[in-house]
Amino acid sequence: MNVGIIGTGNMGSILLNGFIKSKALKPSELTITNRSIHKAYELKNIYPELKVAEHAKDVISASDIVLICVKPLEIQPLLSSLQTSFTKNHCVISITSPINVEQLEAILPCQVARVIPSITNQALSGVTLVNFGKSCSAKTKETIIELFSNISKPVMITDDITRVSSDIASCGPAFFSYLLQRFIDAAVCQTEITKQQATILAEEMIIGFGKLIEQKHFTLETLQEKVCVKGGITGEGIKVLEERVGDLFEEIFEKTHNKFDKEIEKVKEQF
Repeated sequence: MNVGIIGTGNMGSILLNGFIKSKALKPSELTITNRSIHKAYELKNIYPELKVAEHAKDVISASDIVLICVKPLEIQPLLSSLQTSFTKNHCVISITSPINVEQLEAILPCQVARVIPSITNQALSGVTLVNFGKSCSAKTKETIIELFSNISKPVMITDDITRVSSDIASCGPAFFSYLLQRFIDAAVCQTEITKQQATILAEEMIIGFGKLIEQKHFTLETLQEKVCVKGGITGEGIKVLEERVGDLFEEIFEKTHNKFDKEIEKVKEQF
């Protein structure tokens, strides 16, 4: 199987590195291009067998599956200019949430899918959010699920939960990284611990926390119950969280959805 990647920015590079690291694909099975072509050649310096194309049309002709990893408002002009390069045997995968598979099918003569990745995929972990177009054959669906299973847990979603699913799976690492950093900063401010010491402890804590959940030792609820002994120190901290968190996360989802709605409107104007 030959896979093309148009756009080798953050997510395009993460997917490429993940596919190669997991041995899902050999570098020689990947053809890439980027608007700033030197960024594509920087990846080729790491993986000499990687193929770099100067033009997107050459990526398409060399590939069975083409991943479109560019900004949402760049997708419609790009794909419209490449329409005649695709055949019905190609499959185009967009990784951006504001554009749905119906919009992709409206301008492309090939199979389409949307797969929204996460930065956690770089560690061959986390999830990818998947939608298939009606044009997608059973064989193509199976191929896509198998490919992304090497770097993630593919989860099928519907359009109505696309944004919130992306908030949790894709934006979540940034949100909780920020909270963890504030946790560390507060420890340094209030005590004699150094930032380096607090960072090591916090990082190891979050890794261990993830393993407890992954290995099914606890659910989120039972873990809290296990650590938070009645009348104990942890309980005092939980009380502060209960009093201060309030509707913080509701506001986060409100803000991300408002931004998402604006992006959808801009995309609709294009399509």
